[in-house]
Amino acid sequence: MEMDSNTLLKNTSRSLYLSIRALPHRMRGPFAIAYLLCRYADTVADTHLLPAAKRNGWIEKFPQLVQQQPPQEVQALTREISGKSENKYEEELIKNLPLCLAQFNALADDFKPLVLEVVQAVCEGMRIDLTFFPTEENAAVKAFEKTEQLEHYCRLMGGKPGLFWSKLIQKTTPHFTQDKAFLEWGQQIGDALQIVNILRDLPKDLQFGRCYFPSEDLQAAGLTPTDLRQAQNSARFEPVKQKWIRWGLSRLAAAKQYFSTLPKMQFGQRAAVAWPILWTADTLYKVYQSPDLLNPNQRIKIPKSIIYFTLCMTPLLWLSNTFFTTWLSHKINQFEK
Repeated sequence: MEMDSNTLLKNTSRSLYLSIRALPHRMRGPFAIAYLLCRYADTVADTHLLPAAKRNGWIEKFPQLVQQQPPQEVQALTREISGKSENKYEEELIKNLPLCLAQFNALADDFKPLVLEVVQAVCEGMRIDLTFFPTEENAAVKAFEKTEQLEHYCRLMGGKPGLFWSKLIQKTTPHFTQDKAFLEWGQQIGDALQIVNILRDLPKDLQFGRCYFPSEDLQAAGLTPTDLRQAQNSARFEPVKQKWIRWGLSRLAAAKQYFSTLPKMQFGQRAAVAWPILWTADTLYKVYQSPDLLNPNQRIKIPKSIIYFTLCMTPLLWLSNTFFTTWLSHKINQFEK
């Protein structure tokens, strides 16, 4: 059954849906469709219905499919990955690719290149998953070799969406700064969001043989990638965890300048920027506090009380850059105690 894109978005990401609903109307459509298309590509990359080579082929051509929309290929992709998802909302997304493409077509022409740019970057990151790492559950664990590889992956999967977000703000906000520093701050914030996801999802990724943390870091801690599948090695992994937490915090700090650049009268925009940044800091602190990060039975998630408290404080975020900066600084300073 087909549905409207708003319901599709709500079902596929409830936390992000809050931010999108807060956005000014002109930002909402491009951001929502970019998210849905990237989420669709992620579903293709992760499906067990197709061999890795076939998934990689679809991911490689997905940006072109979005742009050109050949009917036979759209139908073929939907058909090949439909019918067996355990998540009913994911299954709805799979069936509604034509709806997503129709929403893309309805965008103003100056937004389409921005959407295609972020879809291209995210698909490039997904192709790393499909070509560098094993693609079967319980495969031998393989790790990136160098720090630069993980930083590049975070830039594709987090930084480039942050760049898209920033360009969208520049394009839709009257008289807004075109400063290139704003774009770089956006990418740094996106990098931080991505490293939090990687830290939080480490045990799950290891089940599929993926270790994003570089071998050079693991070797310095006396570990191999395979060692990370043993929860009792969490303490030995701690130096690696701490290094990448510090890396994430150094990039999240760019949010102070980023947020202060936003016009105070853009209430929805300021809320939609502040919420995920503050919740990322909260999630990173949960990772920091965890003594058992490698335990596959542990779930890193901030409580709903923190989300509700952040929402209650939103009027102060509208009115004061100092309030946001102080609040974020407090969250970051927790890591030094």
